[in-house]
Amino acid sequence: MSENAYTKAIETFRNHSGLLRTQQAIDEGIAPRTLYQMRETGAIVRESRGLYRLADTEPGAYFDLVQVALRIPKGVICLISALSFHGLTTQIPQHVYIALPINSEKPRIEYPPIRIFWLSQKSYSASIEEHELDGILVRIYGIEKTIADCFKFRNKIGLDVALEALRDYVEHKHLDIDALLFFANLNRVENVVRPYLEMLLA
Repeated sequence: MSENAYTKAIETFRNHSGLLRTQQAIDEGIAPRTLYQMRETGAIVRESRGLYRLADTEPGAYFDLVQVALRIPKGVICLISALSFHGLTTQIPQHVYIALPINSEKPRIEYPPIRIFWLSQKSYSASIEEHELDGILVRIYGIEKTIADCFKFRNKIGLDVALEALRDYVEHKHLDIDALLFFANLNRVENVVRPYLEMLLA
């Protein structure tokens, strides 16, 4: 590995917040041989299959979300992971919760651990926001859509999680009741959400 190739490779990694997938690195002009030698010399570390990080780059606060965004481009951060990002839960996610459209290919990812929720195309496409985390664009559902999703999947994540999020939303966030009820209706849980919402607003 020439010094010039090494320097350019390091610079390329830094331009991508220290994280690159193998194919990204190759597309950016880093030869597979250079990538292999960087790994062997400890200049980069393997975070998961096909994903490498500069050894001198510290993982950011949203490192797990960024990894998933890089590995699963169609994935949208949802449910407890989205609640955590929006500051609407005391839960500490043990997985990265992601949504994918029905009939998508199941992603193969070793780390971080993920939980996949399969949504209809209409529900999947609704209220996707893009947030730049550690220099990477990460797709995350908006607040109202996330709360409605939590009620939809309350049997899988717990009704207490959905109620805590709704309570915190009413107390601390700028309310958009119409949007919340729109997404609740989209998820066919408006009749579940409305009584709790009315009680909190009383």
